[in-house]
Amino acid sequence: MQIINITDKKQLNDFVGGEEHAQFLQSFEWGEFQKEVSGIIWRIGAIDDGGQLIASAKLVKKQLPMGRSYFYCGRGPIAGDKKRVAEITNELFKTIKELAAEEGAMFLRFEPINEFQIVNYNYPISKTVDVQPSQTLILNLTKSEDEILQAMHQKTRYNIRLAEKKGVKITEAGAERFEEFWQLLTSTGDRDDFNLHGRSYYQAMLKMDNSFIKLLFAEYQGKPLAGNLVVFFGDTATYIHGGSSNDNREVMAPYAMQWQTIKLAKRLGYKYYDFHGIDEAKWPGVTRFKMGFNGQVVKYPGTFDLVFDQGWYNIYKMVRKVRRTF
Repeated sequence: MQIINITDKKQLNDFVGGEEHAQFLQSFEWGEFQKEVSGIIWRIGAIDDGGQLIASAKLVKKQLPMGRSYFYCGRGPIAGDKKRVAEITNELFKTIKELAAEEGAMFLRFEPINEFQIVNYNYPISKTVDVQPSQTLILNLTKSEDEILQAMHQKTRYNIRLAEKKGVKITEAGAERFEEFWQLLTSTGDRDDFNLHGRSYYQAMLKMDNSFIKLLFAEYQGKPLAGNLVVFFGDTATYIHGGSSNDNREVMAPYAMQWQTIKLAKRLGYKYYDFHGIDEAKWPGVTRFKMGFNGQVVKYPGTFDLVFDQGWYNIYKMVRKVRRTF
């Protein structure tokens, strides 16, 4: 086994995208997006004796006050050989530790997809607050449209049909309609108490190829009532950001939006539709809405910190705790 820097887009996407329920956060495209919004990334991989990629980890350098930083590996590392997960992960972590020493990074924040085991590793790992949601809802698109629809909650089916009867239409758009999408996002953020990224973050997303990410609107009488950003990667379409208007809520535009996007993903040959995050405590209304589509609840182990500089990490945790108090 050898650790390499991955530079080949096809090599990385064939590996990450070949995994069941592919993780777009580890895709080549998402790395390019992170370059624009965060500045510095690394793509580290492990290859076997035959030169085949067997693991990958995309790292984003995140800046902290006082010149400190950490690495973030969203929904990763990815290890293809499930029998050697611990061995491969150890080798990746060893390389990341060396890189952290060069870059002055205090810790690695990572999000394993499956339960993991670290064997004979000398650095402390601690569970921390989730970055990506630790639970999601995934719809199986290999079933027929009728089967998917019939499995939904009766009220969800009713609202989908109501929206169709009212004439809600779904359209695909691009960066030229960013302001409309931003207004829907901020409206939802205020209404449901969501934290949003800055405008430039979403604008950067819309610069990506529309075969990878699509902006969709649900319109009623020519007016946008809902807007969604959906990523298409590997075998999975993932609903990552969305917003809806306070106007004309009686026409149930968000239901039409999700159903038409599900059908689009199915037509394009994707196997799964990921609603990207549920939490009854944090987001009760949004979670009830998503659960009405009756997918499978998937739980991830959570978010962990692999600490390289314990002294600075202790200071970081103390400051973080104080800030949350106020």
